[in-house]
Amino acid sequence: MKSCLNRGINIQGSETGLTRLPEWFKQEIPTATSLRETRKLLEEKVKTICVQAKCPNRAFCSGQGNLTFLILGPACTRSCRFCAVNRSKDRLLEPDKNEPAKIALAVKRLKIAYAVITSVSRDDLEDCGAKQFGFTVKAIRNECPKALIEVLIPDFQGKTKSLQTIIQARPEVIGHNLETVSRLYPRLRPEADYRLSLEVLRVLKSMDPSVLTKSSLMLGLSESEEELVQAMKDLRSTGCDILTLGQYLSPSPDHEPVSEYIPPDKFSFYRELALKIGFRSVSAGPLVRSSFQAEQVYRQVSNQ
Repeated sequence: MKSCLNRGINIQGSETGLTRLPEWFKQEIPTATSLRETRKLLEEKVKTICVQAKCPNRAFCSGQGNLTFLILGPACTRSCRFCAVNRSKDRLLEPDKNEPAKIALAVKRLKIAYAVITSVSRDDLEDCGAKQFGFTVKAIRNECPKALIEVLIPDFQGKTKSLQTIIQARPEVIGHNLETVSRLYPRLRPEADYRLSLEVLRVLKSMDPSVLTKSSLMLGLSESEEELVQAMKDLRSTGCDILTLGQYLSPSPDHEPVSEYIPPDKFSFYRELALKIGFRSVSAGPLVRSSFQAEQVYRQVSNQ
């Protein structure tokens, strides 16, 4: 498939990516006052993927009280080439039994109306960490009955019982990120499987057709337009309701380099295309991440 829009800024041949971001990445920086209470609370009590993964929106989001909490420890059992989260193949710590309560307290103290929970991959655990998600959702429900909850889960190795645990917790949204196109999986996600991720989303929908499912794709990793469109169609075939599309940014010179920067008008083109494919809500742009402005995206679908 070809479009009338230009491709992104091509930087093929660079080993570490661009040294200067395009102008469309500029954001207003929140004041120190707006960040102080949030930072202090998080440093003392809980972790966020915003910090661990070096998200470019972390200052903006935390200034507005929008956070994505990270459970199951700071180290991941997988080695994705694009992710800044620490990784470890050694025996990891057992899940913190107090972690759900800590996060629930943080949600309450920060008056978070829409809580997003994600985790590292924990292939070392029998349930891959699904129970900790369930405990965390329950703790937030008990502490903040009116809070809406979105979970962003790993693939749990496709274990049906683990997926049932998530469904039974009844979060408002269940996200699982496809991340990139099929061709790039062996290089970028060597311990993951493209078809398994699609199956996870399909099984979640079959378990509860009413649940809202969500996924995300990163652009700028050398994927072609045809490959990206196919990935969107594959996601939609699972019944996936919500899609986010964002620009990949390399966390360090040791990670996968950026292949190209996709301009905002191209993201707009892909958003319209994804809506035509059948997604109920699509958020697309250079700074969009799977949890970026998650509440607004949810409300577009739920009409709440």
